[in-house]
Amino acid sequence: MLMIFLGDVSAAAAQEQESASPARVFKDAVDLFFDGKPDASVKAFDQLIKLQPDCQPGLWQRGLALYYAGQFEAGRQQFELHQTVNPNDVENPAWHYLCVARATSPDNARQNMLTVGQDSRVPMKQILKLYQGGGSEEDVLLRAAQGSDQQQRNQLCYAHLYLGLLAEANGDHRDAKYHILKAAGPYSMDHYMGRVAKVHASLRGWLVTVE
Repeated sequence: MLMIFLGDVSAAAAQEQESASPARVFKDAVDLFFDGKPDASVKAFDQLIKLQPDCQPGLWQRGLALYYAGQFEAGRQQFELHQTVNPNDVENPAWHYLCVARATSPDNARQNMLTVGQDSRVPMKQILKLYQGGGSEEDVLLRAAQGSDQQQRNQLCYAHLYLGLLAEANGDHRDAKYHILKAAGPYSMDHYMGRVAKVHASLRGWLVTVE
C-alpha cells in the first residue's frame, strides 16, 4: 500500500512538472491566444518568463497577445526587446508602430518607428514604407498579387492583415474591417499570422466569409 501511495505521488509530481515546463506553458499561452483569450495568454506568457527569464526577447507572440489585450505600452516594450534578437523582421516595427499608435498617436508612432534590416518577404518592403508614411495601399496590393496562385494567396493574406491593422490604428474602422475580413476569409492561411487575422475578426465580432 505504501509503495502504491508513493508511486501516485511520483506520478503526480511528474505531471505537475510537465505542466509547468517552459514548453508546455508556451503552448498554453499560444493556445489561449488563438482561443480568443489574449488576457489569459499574456498571463501565461508572463508565467513562462518567470520560469525562463532569458526567453523574453524572443517572445514576439507575447507582443501580439499584449496588443489584443489592450496593453499597448507593454506591447511596445516587448517589440523593442524583440528587436535586439531579430533586427531584420519588418513585422516587428509594424507591431511596434501599432502599439505606439494606439497608446499615443499615429504621428508619434511614425516618428518613433524601429529601424529594420532587409526582409525579402513579399510584400514586406511595401508594408514598411506605408507604415513609415510613404507608398500606398495600391503599392502593397500590387506587389502582393504577383507570383503563383499559392504565393499570391499568402502574400495577400499578409497584405490585407497589415493594411487592416494600420487602418484600425489610424481610426478607420471601415477599412480595417474590410481588409481583416479579406485576410481572414478569401485569403486566409493556416500559419501564425493567418490565424491572427481570424482572431482579430473574432475579437471584433466580424463575420468571416470565404468567397
